[in-house]
Amino acid sequence: MAVLKTEEPCFCFHCFHFHHISRQAGSKCKHRQQQKQQVFYSSSSLQITSVFVFILLLLSLVFPATSAKEFRPDHQLFRPREESNKMKLVKNRLMKINKPSVKSIQSPDGDTIDCVLTYHQPAFDHPKLKGTKPLDPPERPEGHDRLEMSSEIHQLWTLSGELCPEGTIPIRRTTKQDILRANSVRKFGRKIPKPIRRDTSSFGHEHAVGYVSGNKYYGAKASINVWAPKVTNRYEFSLSQIWVISGSFGNDLNTIEAGWQVSPELYGDNYPRFFTYWTTDAYQTTGCYNLLCSGFIQTNNRIAIGAAISPRSVYNGGQFDISLMIWKDPKHGNWWLEFGSGILVGYWPASLFTHLRDHASMVQFGGEIVNSRASGSHTMTQMGSGHFSGLGFGKASYFRNMQVVDWDNNLIPLSNFKVLADHPNCYDIRGGNNRVWGNYIYYGGPGKNPRCP
Repeated sequence: MAVLKTEEPCFCFHCFHFHHISRQAGSKCKHRQQQKQQVFYSSSSLQITSVFVFILLLLSLVFPATSAKEFRPDHQLFRPREESNKMKLVKNRLMKINKPSVKSIQSPDGDTIDCVLTYHQPAFDHPKLKGTKPLDPPERPEGHDRLEMSSEIHQLWTLSGELCPEGTIPIRRTTKQDILRANSVRKFGRKIPKPIRRDTSSFGHEHAVGYVSGNKYYGAKASINVWAPKVTNRYEFSLSQIWVISGSFGNDLNTIEAGWQVSPELYGDNYPRFFTYWTTDAYQTTGCYNLLCSGFIQTNNRIAIGAAISPRSVYNGGQFDISLMIWKDPKHGNWWLEFGSGILVGYWPASLFTHLRDHASMVQFGGEIVNSRASGSHTMTQMGSGHFSGLGFGKASYFRNMQVVDWDNNLIPLSNFKVLADHPNCYDIRGGNNRVWGNYIYYGGPGKNPRCP
């Protein structure tokens, strides 16, 4: 507050003369005036200080002294340095993942798609891939029909009519919120390591899958029905995918995976999204989802891995599916991924793998969910459409036209095909074969129900 200062008139009775004030007397008057002002301000300051002290004493009586601890949340009281270090890790991770773009496209679902120069993509940060260039398209397997009838399906970000220019690839931008939702900044984009078995669930992961094993496999293909299953909380997910697997199902497990998933933790919403994954050590230290680490080399400017898929299937209504094929290039040995009718997305270099450097020993098709039992009972997270397999087309989720690639780069029907559900009262599966769909499965379920407590 500003203090208004006024000049006090000089009444120096010892110096005052009836007719005039001598220069000396004027000097003394001025000196006394200054002394009086100093006394005035000193007195005022003392009064203000006294009033301030009085107010403090009064407040201390009305509001008893409270320690600083009661005013600050625990996480700020003892760990400010830890929080600061975490934000530094987040910032560094974002700088590593999000590459400079030549163009950015806003998606209706809130995503930002960055168009990144092909040779600037995360893949080339990998020590084994630095300095390399994307390869030309490989020879497709014999028996592959690029004009096969499939649903009219697209990704939400393309609805704006904008696409990434040639020479770039579309990458979903990772945000600070994406990383902060994860259990660990360092492990963001990775699956939690868990014991892997052929025939049972582990650590809350439950499956309903069809599979083949016992031969050497060089790829797999299927059309996967797309839904938007309900996921109970952000620590759970629901996915439908193809697994290409090799190894002993121990710490040396190699997998390549592709399909669609709903993961609130990874994406912050409940849209089904096209995704990929890979690992060479049973999800421990290698691999990641999509392009969140170096490894997968993308070659296409029309598909954004991790972006939302549209439209989705409706119960007793329209059905939509995505066609995916993974196969090993006979010439260079890399594992390529195709989306839809002939769209090459990119490839996993053979050098990333150990067992999959040669071939796969198992292929799986089906669904997986995480059951966190947060409420003390089985989760209500849905698999597939959220309905059991017995309801059939339009109600249960399906895979159709399932095939594998043999040693001579031929697509062939499945042989010795088996189905398995970890908890059939929660999620089940049934297989079949007909002239139109070839090998197919229906699978899924609601999770918690009277038979699945």
